[in-house]
Amino acid sequence: MNLQNLFNELEQVDGDFIGRMEHVSRRGLFSALTKKTVAVAAPTILASALNKAYGQGMMLPDNVVDVLNFALTLEYLEYRFYDIGNNLTMIPSQYKPAFELIRRHEELHVKLLKSVLGPKAISEPKFDFTAKGMFPDVFSNFQTFAAVSQAFEDTGVRAYKGQAPNLMNAKPILETALQIHSTEATHAARIRFLRGQKGWIPLASPSGLPPAVGAMVYKGEDNVTQKNINLAGILNGLVPLEGITEAYDEPLTKEEVLEIVKPFLT
Repeated sequence: MNLQNLFNELEQVDGDFIGRMEHVSRRGLFSALTKKTVAVAAPTILASALNKAYGQGMMLPDNVVDVLNFALTLEYLEYRFYDIGNNLTMIPSQYKPAFELIRRHEELHVKLLKSVLGPKAISEPKFDFTAKGMFPDVFSNFQTFAAVSQAFEDTGVRAYKGQAPNLMNAKPILETALQIHSTEATHAARIRFLRGQKGWIPLASPSGLPPAVGAMVYKGEDNVTQKNINLAGILNGLVPLEGITEAYDEPLTKEEVLEIVKPFLT
Protein backbone atom coordinates (compact mmCIF):
# COMPACT_ATOMS: atom_id res chain seq x y z
CA MET A 1 0.00 0.00 0.00
CA ASN A 2 1.20 3.52 -0.81
CA LEU A 3 1.38 4.87 2.75
CA GLN A 4 3.68 7.75 1.79
CA ASN A 5 1.16 8.74 -0.88
CA LEU A 6 -1.59 8.38 1.73
CA PHE A 7 0.07 10.84 4.11
CA ASN A 8 0.76 13.27 1.28
CA GLU A 9 -2.94 13.30 0.42
CA LEU A 10 -3.84 13.70 4.07
CA GLU A 11 -1.69 16.82 4.20
CA GLN A 12 -3.45 18.20 1.11
CA VAL A 13 -6.95 17.75 2.52
CA ASP A 14 -5.95 18.72 6.06
CA GLY A 15 -3.36 21.49 6.01
CA ASP A 16 -2.55 20.98 9.68
CA PHE A 17 -1.72 17.29 9.26
CA ILE A 18 2.08 17.62 9.29
CA GLY A 19 1.87 20.02 12.21
CA ARG A 20 -0.18 17.51 14.13
CA MET A 21 2.31 14.75 13.40
CA GLU A 22 5.23 16.86 14.63
CA HIS A 23 3.83 16.54 18.14
CA VAL A 24 4.04 12.75 18.07
CA SER A 25 7.04 11.54 20.04
CA ARG A 26 9.64 9.73 17.98
CA ARG A 27 10.77 7.85 21.07
CA GLY A 28 7.21 6.83 21.79
CA LEU A 29 6.86 5.47 18.30
CA PHE A 30 10.05 3.49 18.04
CA SER A 31 11.01 2.38 21.53
CA ALA A 32 11.22 -1.39 21.95
CA LEU A 33 11.37 -1.91 18.19
CA THR A 34 14.11 -3.65 16.24
CA LYS A 35 14.75 -3.77 12.52
CA LYS A 36 13.22 -7.22 12.45
CA THR A 37 9.96 -6.11 14.05
CA VAL A 38 9.45 -2.61 12.67
CA ALA A 39 7.99 -3.69 9.32
CA VAL A 40 5.35 -5.84 11.00
CA ALA A 41 4.71 -3.37 13.80
CA ALA A 42 4.55 -0.30 11.56
CA PRO A 43 0.78 -0.37 10.94
CA THR A 44 0.09 -0.38 14.68
CA ILE A 45 2.65 2.39 15.20
CA LEU A 46 1.12 4.59 12.53
CA ALA A 47 -2.39 4.01 13.83
CA SER A 48 -1.21 5.13 17.26
CA ALA A 49 0.48 8.19 15.77
CA LEU A 50 -2.64 9.23 13.90
CA ASN A 51 -4.79 8.76 16.98
CA LYS A 52 -2.43 10.98 18.97
CA ALA A 53 -2.32 13.55 16.17
CA TYR A 54 -6.08 13.88 15.83
CA GLY A 55 -7.08 13.08 19.40
CA GLN A 56 -8.89 10.15 20.95
CA GLY A 57 -12.17 11.17 19.33
CA MET A 58 -10.64 10.86 15.86
CA MET A 59 -12.67 13.80 14.53
CA LEU A 60 -11.42 13.30 11.00
CA PRO A 61 -12.47 15.84 8.34
CA ASP A 62 -14.71 14.36 5.67
CA ASN A 63 -12.03 14.73 3.00
CA VAL A 64 -9.55 12.83 5.16
CA VAL A 65 -12.10 10.07 5.65
CA ASP A 66 -12.49 9.88 1.87
CA VAL A 67 -8.72 9.53 1.37
CA LEU A 68 -8.39 6.85 4.02
CA ASN A 69 -11.35 4.89 2.69
CA PHE A 70 -9.89 5.02 -0.82
CA ALA A 71 -6.65 3.60 0.59
CA LEU A 72 -8.62 0.99 2.52
CA THR A 73 -10.35 -0.12 -0.69
CA LEU A 74 -6.96 -0.79 -2.28
CA GLU A 75 -5.75 -2.67 0.77
CA TYR A 76 -8.90 -4.76 0.86
CA LEU A 77 -8.20 -5.61 -2.79
CA GLU A 78 -4.65 -6.81 -2.17
CA TYR A 79 -5.36 -8.63 1.06
CA ARG A 80 -8.37 -10.50 -0.33
CA PHE A 81 -6.41 -11.45 -3.45
CA TYR A 82 -3.63 -13.09 -1.45
CA ASP A 83 -5.99 -14.54 1.12
CA ILE A 84 -7.96 -16.40 -1.55
CA GLY A 85 -4.86 -17.43 -3.46
CA ASN A 86 -3.02 -18.78 -0.44
CA ASN A 87 -5.93 -21.06 0.38
CA LEU A 88 -5.72 -22.78 -3.00
CA THR A 89 -3.42 -25.59 -4.11
CA MET A 90 -2.23 -23.91 -7.30
CA ILE A 91 0.69 -22.10 -5.60
CA PRO A 92 3.82 -24.31 -5.74
CA SER A 93 5.05 -25.27 -2.29
CA GLN A 94 8.36 -23.45 -2.71
CA TYR A 95 6.53 -20.14 -3.19
CA LYS A 96 3.92 -20.57 -0.47
CA PRO A 97 5.97 -18.89 2.32
CA ALA A 98 6.59 -15.78 0.22
CA PHE A 99 2.94 -15.30 -0.67
CA GLU A 100 1.85 -15.98 2.89
CA LEU A 101 4.22 -13.28 4.16
CA ILE A 102 2.86 -10.79 1.63
CA ARG A 103 -0.69 -11.70 2.69
CA ARG A 104 0.17 -11.00 6.32
CA HIS A 105 1.62 -7.60 5.44
CA GLU A 106 -1.50 -6.61 3.50
CA GLU A 107 -3.67 -7.76 6.39
CA LEU A 108 -1.73 -5.47 8.72
CA HIS A 109 -2.26 -2.53 6.38
CA VAL A 110 -6.01 -3.18 6.41
CA LYS A 111 -5.97 -3.24 10.21
CA LEU A 112 -4.07 0.05 10.29
CA LEU A 113 -6.59 1.91 8.17
CA LYS A 114 -9.62 0.41 9.91
CA SER A 115 -8.13 1.36 13.28
CA VAL A 116 -7.67 4.97 12.17
CA LEU A 117 -11.12 5.25 10.56
CA GLY A 118 -13.01 3.50 13.34
CA PRO A 119 -16.77 3.43 12.62
CA LYS A 120 -16.22 5.50 9.47
CA ALA A 121 -14.35 2.67 7.75
CA ILE A 122 -16.09 1.31 4.68
CA SER A 123 -16.98 -2.36 4.49
CA GLU A 124 -14.97 -4.58 2.20
CA PRO A 125 -16.38 -4.29 -1.32
CA LYS A 126 -16.87 -7.12 -3.77
CA PHE A 127 -14.01 -7.82 -6.15
CA ASP A 128 -13.69 -9.44 -9.54
CA PHE A 129 -10.15 -10.78 -9.66
CA THR A 130 -10.66 -11.91 -13.24
CA ALA A 131 -10.72 -8.17 -14.08
CA LYS A 132 -13.92 -8.46 -16.09
CA GLY A 133 -12.67 -11.65 -17.76
CA MET A 134 -9.15 -10.47 -18.54
CA PHE A 135 -7.69 -13.09 -16.17
CA PRO A 136 -10.29 -15.91 -16.20
CA ASP A 137 -7.96 -18.49 -14.61
CA VAL A 138 -6.42 -16.23 -11.96
CA PHE A 139 -7.14 -18.70 -9.14
CA SER A 140 -6.49 -21.90 -11.07
CA ASN A 141 -3.34 -21.03 -13.00
CA PHE A 142 -0.33 -20.01 -10.92
CA GLN A 143 1.25 -18.09 -13.80
CA THR A 144 -1.84 -15.90 -14.09
CA PHE A 145 -2.02 -15.44 -10.32
CA ALA A 146 1.63 -14.35 -10.23
CA ALA A 147 1.09 -11.95 -13.14
CA VAL A 148 -1.77 -10.20 -11.33
CA SER A 149 0.34 -10.11 -8.17
CA GLN A 150 3.14 -8.43 -10.11
CA ALA A 151 0.73 -5.82 -11.44
CA PHE A 152 -0.52 -5.04 -7.92
CA GLU A 153 2.94 -4.88 -6.34
CA ASP A 154 4.63 -2.82 -9.06
CA THR A 155 1.69 -0.41 -8.99
CA GLY A 156 2.06 -0.04 -5.22
CA VAL A 157 5.77 0.69 -5.38
CA ARG A 158 5.30 3.36 -8.04
CA ALA A 159 2.55 4.99 -5.99
CA TYR A 160 5.12 5.70 -3.24
CA LYS A 161 7.49 7.54 -5.56
CA GLY A 162 8.03 11.20 -4.91
CA GLN A 163 6.10 11.41 -1.63
CA ALA A 164 9.03 11.38 0.81
CA PRO A 165 9.69 15.15 0.52
CA ASN A 166 6.16 15.77 1.81
CA LEU A 167 7.05 13.98 5.06
CA MET A 168 10.33 15.79 5.79
CA ASN A 169 8.71 17.69 8.66
CA ALA A 170 7.34 14.50 10.22
CA LYS A 171 10.48 12.40 10.62
CA PRO A 172 8.95 9.48 12.57
CA ILE A 173 6.26 9.01 9.96
CA LEU A 174 8.78 9.36 7.14
CA GLU A 175 11.02 6.72 8.71
CA THR A 176 8.15 4.30 9.21
CA ALA A 177 6.75 4.91 5.72
CA LEU A 178 10.16 4.21 4.20
CA GLN A 179 10.39 0.97 6.17
CA ILE A 180 7.07 -0.11 4.70
CA HIS A 181 8.01 1.14 1.23
CA SER A 182 11.17 -0.95 1.20
CA THR A 183 9.16 -4.00 2.21
CA GLU A 184 6.68 -3.40 -0.61
CA ALA A 185 9.57 -3.03 -3.07
CA THR A 186 10.93 -6.36 -1.85
CA HIS A 187 7.53 -7.93 -2.54
CA ALA A 188 7.60 -6.57 -6.08
CA ALA A 189 11.15 -7.76 -6.78
CA ARG A 190 10.40 -11.23 -5.39
CA ILE A 191 7.31 -11.64 -7.56
CA ARG A 192 9.12 -10.37 -10.65
CA PHE A 193 12.02 -12.74 -10.01
CA LEU A 194 9.86 -15.83 -9.63
CA ARG A 195 8.17 -14.91 -12.92
CA GLY A 196 11.53 -14.81 -14.69
CA GLN A 197 11.65 -11.01 -14.86
CA LYS A 198 14.34 -8.63 -13.70
CA GLY A 199 13.81 -7.34 -10.18
CA TRP A 200 13.51 -3.82 -11.57
CA ILE A 201 11.48 -2.33 -14.44
CA PRO A 202 13.30 -1.88 -17.79
CA LEU A 203 11.98 0.99 -19.93
CA ALA A 204 8.17 0.73 -20.15
CA SER A 205 8.31 -3.00 -20.85
CA PRO A 206 5.09 -4.90 -20.03
CA SER A 207 7.36 -7.30 -18.13
CA GLY A 208 5.38 -10.39 -19.02
CA LEU A 209 1.96 -8.81 -18.40
CA PRO A 210 -0.74 -8.60 -21.09
CA PRO A 211 0.07 -5.56 -23.28
CA ALA A 212 -3.02 -3.58 -22.25
CA VAL A 213 -2.30 -4.11 -18.54
CA GLY A 214 1.42 -3.50 -18.88
CA ALA A 215 0.76 -0.24 -20.71
CA MET A 216 -1.12 1.11 -17.68
CA VAL A 217 1.08 -0.35 -14.94
CA TYR A 218 4.36 0.75 -16.54
CA LYS A 219 3.25 3.98 -18.19
CA GLY A 220 6.08 6.53 -18.02
CA GLU A 221 8.74 4.06 -16.92
CA ASP A 222 10.75 4.89 -20.06
CA ASN A 223 11.52 8.35 -18.67
CA VAL A 224 15.23 9.23 -18.78
CA THR A 225 14.96 12.74 -17.28
CA GLN A 226 15.42 13.21 -13.54
CA LYS A 227 15.37 16.61 -11.80
CA ASN A 228 15.20 18.23 -15.26
CA ILE A 229 18.44 16.50 -16.24
CA ASN A 230 18.43 14.34 -19.36
CA LEU A 231 20.55 11.42 -18.20
CA ALA A 232 20.63 9.86 -21.65
CA GLY A 233 22.19 13.03 -23.05
CA ILE A 234 24.75 13.39 -20.26
CA LEU A 235 25.80 9.74 -20.36
CA ASN A 236 25.91 9.84 -24.15
CA GLY A 237 25.61 6.10 -24.69
CA LEU A 238 27.86 5.05 -21.79
CA VAL A 239 24.80 3.50 -20.14
CA PRO A 240 22.02 2.01 -22.29
CA LEU A 241 18.56 3.58 -22.02
CA GLU A 242 17.29 0.42 -20.35
CA GLY A 243 19.87 0.78 -17.60
CA ILE A 244 18.95 4.41 -16.99
CA THR A 245 15.25 3.67 -16.61
CA GLU A 246 15.92 0.67 -14.37
CA ALA A 247 17.60 2.98 -11.86
CA TYR A 248 14.37 4.88 -11.11
CA ASP A 249 10.73 4.10 -10.37
CA GLU A 250 8.38 6.69 -11.83
CA PRO A 251 5.34 7.97 -9.92
CA LEU A 252 1.73 7.04 -10.53
CA THR A 253 -1.03 9.53 -9.78
CA LYS A 254 -4.14 8.60 -7.84
CA GLU A 255 -6.13 8.72 -11.07
CA GLU A 256 -3.69 6.36 -12.79
CA VAL A 257 -3.88 3.91 -9.89
CA LEU A 258 -7.68 3.98 -10.05
CA GLU A 259 -7.56 3.26 -13.76
CA ILE A 260 -5.41 0.18 -13.10
CA VAL A 261 -7.58 -1.28 -10.33
CA LYS A 262 -10.99 -0.32 -11.75
CA PRO A 263 -11.47 -3.62 -13.65
CA PHE A 264 -11.03 -5.53 -10.38
CA LEU A 265 -13.93 -3.71 -8.70
CA THR A 266 -17.48 -5.01 -9.19
